[in-house]
Amino acid sequence: MRQSLKKRVAVLISGRGSNMTALIEAAKAKDYPAEIVLVVSNRPDALGLARARQAGIATALVDHTAFGKDREAFERALDMELEAKRVDIVCLAGFMRLLTPGFVDRWSGRMINIHPALLPRFKGLDTHRRALQAGVEEHGATVHFVSAGMDEGPVILQKSVPVLGSDTEASLAARVLEVEHQIYPQALRLVAEGRARMPGPASTVRGGAQ
Repeated sequence: MRQSLKKRVAVLISGRGSNMTALIEAAKAKDYPAEIVLVVSNRPDALGLARARQAGIATALVDHTAFGKDREAFERALDMELEAKRVDIVCLAGFMRLLTPGFVDRWSGRMINIHPALLPRFKGLDTHRRALQAGVEEHGATVHFVSAGMDEGPVILQKSVPVLGSDTEASLAARVLEVEHQIYPQALRLVAEGRARMPGPASTVRGGAQ
């Protein structure tokens, strides 16, 4: 696949960027349909920024604290960075900011997220603790399109792991993270190739819990 045909991808992070790293590694393959052209963080201390620079990826900092409570101003600054790099697809990878409906609408069908649970179960935070408290037999990760509702967009891929009787939050989280690193590059490939699309579940490729 010629470089010019690859979709241009930005990854938004707030921390260490382990899923960002998985995407960067996948995109090194010549036949991968997307290239990571930008990594943006809302936190200056995000370890993922250094990781991205080491990989030769352009980085940008849009510090949300500089905008106070003005979420729209923060997102305008974020949009400017994305537009400057002619970004086609946005991947959220541990990006700990709630996005406004306006921003989500602008990127509808072009923004995806990784969530550490088998949606629609355990939306939001503390998914591993909640899974253990609920006594579920399987847990996992989901890649989905971003919609206005938190963790409610159409599913692209899911993969499960068994919940063991000996599991702690940490051990369960570690196994789920391995799954995240597997399915996020796969899901981005589906979106970049046009095989997973918005709107609606009917037009979405589902990987199913495996």
